[in-house]
Amino acid sequence: MSGLLRGSVAVVAAAESALGQVAAGTTPVDLMAQATRRALDECGLKLSDIDGVFTNCAQLRMPTLSLCEYLGLQPRYQDGTGIGGSSFMTHVQHAMLAIEHGLCEVALIAYGSTQRSVSRAAASPREFNPYETPYKPFMPASAYALAASRHMHEFGTTRENLAEVAVAARRWALLNPVAWEKEPLSIEQVLGARMVSYPLTVRDCCLVTDGGGAIILTSAARARGLRQAPAFVLGVGECVSHASISNMADLTVTGARRSGEIAYAMAGVAAREVKTAQVYDAFSINTILFLEDLGFCPKGEGGRFVSGGAIAPGGMLPVNTSGGGLSYCHPGMYGLLVLIEAVRQVRGDAGARQVAGCDVALAHGNGGVLSSQVTVILGGASTV
Repeated sequence: MSGLLRGSVAVVAAAESALGQVAAGTTPVDLMAQATRRALDECGLKLSDIDGVFTNCAQLRMPTLSLCEYLGLQPRYQDGTGIGGSSFMTHVQHAMLAIEHGLCEVALIAYGSTQRSVSRAAASPREFNPYETPYKPFMPASAYALAASRHMHEFGTTRENLAEVAVAARRWALLNPVAWEKEPLSIEQVLGARMVSYPLTVRDCCLVTDGGGAIILTSAARARGLRQAPAFVLGVGECVSHASISNMADLTVTGARRSGEIAYAMAGVAAREVKTAQVYDAFSINTILFLEDLGFCPKGEGGRFVSGGAIAPGGMLPVNTSGGGLSYCHPGMYGLLVLIEAVRQVRGDAGARQVAGCDVALAHGNGGVLSSQVTVILGGASTV
């Protein structure tokens, strides 16, 4: 990508805030600040080192201003770009540009949400859509159910294939001490769960939790002198294709196809070289669509690709090793948590769920209703 230099910037810290259901009175900014402090402690930088701030939050009207006030920061550069759950992958790209061009030296990307505590409806109020709202869809589940139904019709994907995604996520979550879900899950349990919007049951749908996180980026040169092994940003690609699901050109093809192409080209790697894929699994169909569009299997083969534990622990491609939005946490906009897990895998500190020899990790964000797609590829020291 023109203007971005492969490996010139690295993530030097990645931390979660409290997750699940937080104490009464906790605000989204409290969670952002908590995660920021944990990230700073991890890498050895000080709050005063941060001179670039990036965030977005559906619960805050001007999130960068709220966070900077809370932390007592007056950064040289700030960015509150909001394109849904993929906002934070876009923030990586913007932070990279800002650092390369001298607009800031140390960039903080943070997020927080109390959607479980205050109710999802209060945390993310719905806009009136004249093309869809009169039909009273249950959004966003109905939008993703459309994509799942079309994929099943066109390619023979089954409800069992979708259930495989949820079961694999749960198996990973059982290896993650901070994951919300603590009990094993079977395909039969997924299929027999309460139907939300056909063909998606409640187990095909993401969690509704509180939580947040923070990552800190700086130049590759500065990163090498800090406490943690850097996760170098090798490639970033973005594609915004629509806003309303009724305007999606093809329900089985997402903008991940284009964002992935751009990210792979910049990184100089192919899908076969990626050791783990962390993809935004708000619904089980997402994982199937993104694995196809990001080149891990041909279009239409995603259902068969994920079958038989292929993306679960011990499978051929470790996917969503934290447990994902389906079983680990999903605090409204989940993209930053996807990045955090990818960073940990590259650094080799993911504990019991660590992927052996993970020198290249892909983190893919999704926003809206399959609307905005942003792909980030991270690599260890051997890749730069």
